[in-house]
Amino acid sequence: MNAKQNKMTRTLTGVVVSDKMQKTRVVAVARMKKHAKYLKYYKTTTRFLAHDEKNESREGDVVQIKETRPLSRKKRWEIVK
Repeated sequence: MNAKQNKMTRTLTGVVVSDKMQKTRVVAVARMKKHAKYLKYYKTTTRFLAHDEKNESREGDVVQIKETRPLSRKKRWEIVK
């Protein structure tokens, strides 16, 4: 991976909502979206499967995740800290 690709990787901050799988955590990321017609802001939550190699994070922890290569069918993120 060169320097340009490294800068372009997306990072998100969310809360671990499930730690029941081995080396995998479910991270919920909350965002504010704007309705196209009514221009009202509303909250949406997206759940990502993230890789946690050392099983360090626990449910309720605030973590930062970054995009990585596909590790399984649904897992494309890894926990940074």
